[in-house]
Amino acid sequence: MGDPRKIRSKFEGPSHPWQRQRIEEEKTLAKEYGLKNKTEIWKMHSMLKGFTAQAKNLIPLTNPQAEKEKHQLITRLQRYGLVPMNANVDAVLGLTLRHLLERRLQTQVYKKNFARTMRQARQFITHGHVTISGRKISAPSYLVPVSEEMQIGFIANSTLADAEHPERQIVSESAAKKAKKEKKAKAKAAARPDFRKRRRREQTRK
Repeated sequence: MGDPRKIRSKFEGPSHPWQRQRIEEEKTLAKEYGLKNKTEIWKMHSMLKGFTAQAKNLIPLTNPQAEKEKHQLITRLQRYGLVPMNANVDAVLGLTLRHLLERRLQTQVYKKNFARTMRQARQFITHGHVTISGRKISAPSYLVPVSEEMQIGFIANSTLADAEHPERQIVSESAAKKAKKEKKAKAKAAARPDFRKRRRREQTRK
């Protein structure tokens, strides 16, 4: 029996733990895309870093092997809709973290109005309600190829497959803000001493 394999991390974290600008950007991305933690951002960033590093190494080369690898890289990125069909290797350097986050299954489910929020889209996926071409996908970070984008749906025996399901009703932004404001007002009123006394008196009468 050989030596046990050393488990290595598949992504790289930030080079410096305390960078205000990076921390603020990560906080904004995590909120906007409904990410569970910053590890998901670092994984996407490591993937992006790998694409750009490969492109930088291939750009100055002109030998047949380099041309083959350029074609393979562009084909792979075109598969996910990250670069246009007539793009060259230079276009890879223009990719940003948002380009990859937009291709995640969680984002695609939300963009197709299958969920009301990013976090709800994540919940639907992790609970096994979402399928692609009839294949159940439970990973919110799954990168959706362009060819599979139109095949995203709900599993046949899920109640969410019904477009009239209450959890799939899209609430307008103004209505959502109004409901949130009313909820805060009720919570604030419930915290007042006079409200608690009045409620206590009502319960005593009963």
